[in-house]
Amino acid sequence: MLFRSAADQRPDLVHLLGDDFDFSALVDLDETERVQLLEDLPVETVAEGVRDLDSDDAVYILEDLDEAQQDAILDKIPHAERVSLERSLDYPEESAGRLMQTEFIAVAPTWTVGQVIDYCRETADLPEDFYEIHVVDDEGRLLGTVALDKILRAKRMASIHDIVHEDRVAARVGDDREDVAHLFEHYNLISLPVVDENDRLVGVVTADDVVDVVKEEAEEDMRALAGVGDEEISDDVWYTTRNRFLWLFVNLITAFLAASVIGLFEGTIAKIVALAAMGPVVAGQGGNAATQTMTVAVRALATREVGGLNLRRFVNREILVSFLNGIAFALLVGVVVWGWYGEWQLGFVVGAGMVTNLIAGGLAGVGIPLAVDKVGGDPAVISGVFVTTVTDCVGFFAVLGFATWWYGMA
Repeated sequence: MLFRSAADQRPDLVHLLGDDFDFSALVDLDETERVQLLEDLPVETVAEGVRDLDSDDAVYILEDLDEAQQDAILDKIPHAERVSLERSLDYPEESAGRLMQTEFIAVAPTWTVGQVIDYCRETADLPEDFYEIHVVDDEGRLLGTVALDKILRAKRMASIHDIVHEDRVAARVGDDREDVAHLFEHYNLISLPVVDENDRLVGVVTADDVVDVVKEEAEEDMRALAGVGDEEISDDVWYTTRNRFLWLFVNLITAFLAASVIGLFEGTIAKIVALAAMGPVVAGQGGNAATQTMTVAVRALATREVGGLNLRRFVNREILVSFLNGIAFALLVGVVVWGWYGEWQLGFVVGAGMVTNLIAGGLAGVGIPLAVDKVGGDPAVISGVFVTTVTDCVGFFAVLGFATWWYGMA
């Protein structure tokens, strides 16, 4: 209800709520609206609210502000807390360092289970939620972890050294957050320690943070495929127009490229007017088939399902599927065109174009995302426009080219 109110009323509402306002609500607020609200609130209010948050939520809220605003807010925060937040903000965007929270429990391997339990009971400033105890040496290097259930089942005098899980997987502060999410999926984790370049424990990523990452990455890929980038529904008209213009302009250029292919066969179209109606059918069907293949390929790349031994199998499968669908739709379209125009030769030409374009669509749908990923690009962002271009150009060229050849031979 708070954020459905008019934007200019939100600062007043936050002020009226006072200490009852939970700044963690800003984490779920649209980025544009969150930044606007933080700019409208007094710096002292924001600083006090940030102090009450877990470090990962505090970083998430602060990272979208400009440097001057960040500095003004951080200056109002006590030194120890400020240093921790500044260090997290210095890590690259979308890295494990930005995602982690710096509140965690670390003990020496010489402690006993009883000491750990007493420490957790008596210490006031522990993380709000935690599932594991991290074991570190005298220099803070991660040695392993111990799950809480294992501690509760062990005798009080048992040494932490005897029950520590030393093979515990960890992330580096510079690791991409998508790689962190894959670690959670692969190892079925509920939390993941994060270490620096010297293997010192600096933070912990929890499962709830990874759920947010998966959701955000899925939304980014979906928007990228449609060419709308990081657009939000709260963005103004001018920003939205500029954001969409470039992608629409690129699509316009590729449309002219397809039109130039048609221009090569103006004489054929003038003689066989039916080709003007059949060309878009073949091009559109190829585009739909290519989009199906491309979607599967982009998802497989995003989830790391393609690579190594199964790459060749995946490519071969998609090509074979495209070929079989091409044969099926070639027969179907050929019969329809023959019945419609009463000319079997025209049906043969359109059918041949359909087979060719669906195979080309399959090759483009799988090949372009793989090539883009190979050179370090984002397949979700780049692939769509090129795949569409391929199917449009090949579709028109195949139909009109086959027609020119066939009727020229007849």
